[in-house]
Amino acid sequence: MLLSSDLERTAAWYRDELGWDFEIVGENFAIATRDGQRVMYARCAEPVVPNWQIVENVWNVYLRVDDVDAWHAELMGRGVELDYGLGDQPWGMREFGVQDPDGHDIGFGAPVA
Repeated sequence: MLLSSDLERTAAWYRDELGWDFEIVGENFAIATRDGQRVMYARCAEPVVPNWQIVENVWNVYLRVDDVDAWHAELMGRGVELDYGLGDQPWGMREFGVQDPDGHDIGFGAPVA
């Protein structure tokens, strides 16, 4: 569950930038979905503090996907700004990351072949 200071802005980012579905449920809850992945959000009136601002290099969400290269190519084609670029990591994952409008780090990764 991530916090959003503006669910409508977060919804627009998921739909327009990432190509996900985004459903706002009631006044304070939402779910982003795509290809079996789900990220839940709750509206927050207080300033949102992403994990990386508390502990260096810590994601808020990490999504394991089947084809990380395809996800990366699609988001690059959409012009999405990356938090960090696609690469193989020492922990055996090929990954990249983006940040949502409130600064949450969202990583996409797959095991290195």
